[in-house]
Amino acid sequence: MINNSYNPDVLSCLANLSSDEVFTPPHLANEMLNHLPPELWQNKNARFIDPFTKSGVFLREITKRLLVGLEKQIPDPQKRINHILQNQVFGIAITDLTALLARRSLYCSKTANGKYSVCDEFTDKDGKIRFKQGKHSWEKGRCAFCGASKEGYDRGGEYETHAYEFIHTENPEDIFFMKFDVVVGNPPYQLSDAGDSTGSSPIYQLFVEQAKKLNPRFLSMIIPSRWFAGGKGLDEFRSTMLKDKRISRLVDYPIASDVFPGVKVIGGICYFLWERDHSGMCRVTTRMNGVEDTMDRQLDQFDTFVRFNKAISILEKVQARNYPPLSGQVSRQKPFGLRTFARPTGKGDVMLYANNSADTVARRTIPSGSGMIDSWKVLTSMGYGEGGEARDYPRMIMGKPIVASPPSACTETYLVVGAYETKSEAENLAAYLRTRFLRFLVGLRKNTQHITQDRFVFVPSVPMTKTWTDKKLYEHFGITDEEIAFIEAIVRPMEDAK
Repeated sequence: MINNSYNPDVLSCLANLSSDEVFTPPHLANEMLNHLPPELWQNKNARFIDPFTKSGVFLREITKRLLVGLEKQIPDPQKRINHILQNQVFGIAITDLTALLARRSLYCSKTANGKYSVCDEFTDKDGKIRFKQGKHSWEKGRCAFCGASKEGYDRGGEYETHAYEFIHTENPEDIFFMKFDVVVGNPPYQLSDAGDSTGSSPIYQLFVEQAKKLNPRFLSMIIPSRWFAGGKGLDEFRSTMLKDKRISRLVDYPIASDVFPGVKVIGGICYFLWERDHSGMCRVTTRMNGVEDTMDRQLDQFDTFVRFNKAISILEKVQARNYPPLSGQVSRQKPFGLRTFARPTGKGDVMLYANNSADTVARRTIPSGSGMIDSWKVLTSMGYGEGGEARDYPRMIMGKPIVASPPSACTETYLVVGAYETKSEAENLAAYLRTRFLRFLVGLRKNTQHITQDRFVFVPSVPMTKTWTDKKLYEHFGITDEEIAFIEAIVRPMEDAK
């Protein structure tokens, strides 16, 4: 039976271009627009721009709001729509295809001056949504603007260059030669990097930084949450964002598919509202598995962004005890100078822990870390889980620790979390690593699968002369029943690990 009352929004049905160029669902676009002051929709002089439009959903939803808000000032519907589309709503498309799609969404015609366009005063096909095929500026094999590798992106005109116009200019205000009250949108997230073995480089931070140059009254963007902990190309951006008192709202979705169905963005997705005239606290909201938590706080209370509001009081209690961080004793990558592909030979007296294998090697074949070879060590895998995307809460955070008796070493598959003279100290550290308490603190700095030295900065280096359990740790740090319940909702027992 045909349901005549069902009229789906076509923009909610689009397949994404990729996991890096994601179409924004209309409900999320409207959620972001709801944070803007209502009087904007009644201001016939306010200007809005989506500088990386794909489906045109932001421009369309902005126009719908202006059509209602300006009804009394411009009663004639055709004059009102003409005014809005010619003077208030602008877009820069990321490809020729998305330019056509955005015009179809906004003007009801792929050409602004087409027969079916809702604006009858455009004389050109582009209207106020432009697309210009950009060019990279190569310097020493890299683009000076976006960092793309020449090897990967210096190609023929039949291929997409991904030289996005908005970030390939020193002066973004010269694109339209006007000021904007609102910059809003969902930028591309990363570029695959043929010249780098690590695979891809984030670029969304470049769009944020460029948008700030326009100095709008309001700036709102959807970006991956990986910037919370920094990392590849993001450390400076993280520092700048955390210190920026103009960010008034931050809404975080640890599970990206909660807002982008079928899309996996490791570390989750967030959007923020930056207000030129705001200075102070930020209202932080976390939404996960249907539960919402909101708190007003300073973003730069810690050196990284702590995404769970309920974790703040726990961290404050831990830091009040003034223990040094466990990160001070955790090794860096390649603790013994051996790459992942190194394998035991079965010859020699040193046990080598490698990927899915453990056997002996000759001591002379170990390039570095000689001071730890004859110690009792605790190892943990450098990679575990997906960093906050799979719906497996409570999660493990880390794999099971390995107590390695001397003489022993490992490849870069593992980190050395601690090296001791006695077996009992190593076993006590392993027990500590198995606690939910410790793994919760590690998880606050882990939004990818990687376990690195800095993930242990929040973990207190308690004495290894005793065996720690969660019960003892909760009592020692004064963790309340409510806080315990939160920790255990995030982290499951280690015995559940495979």
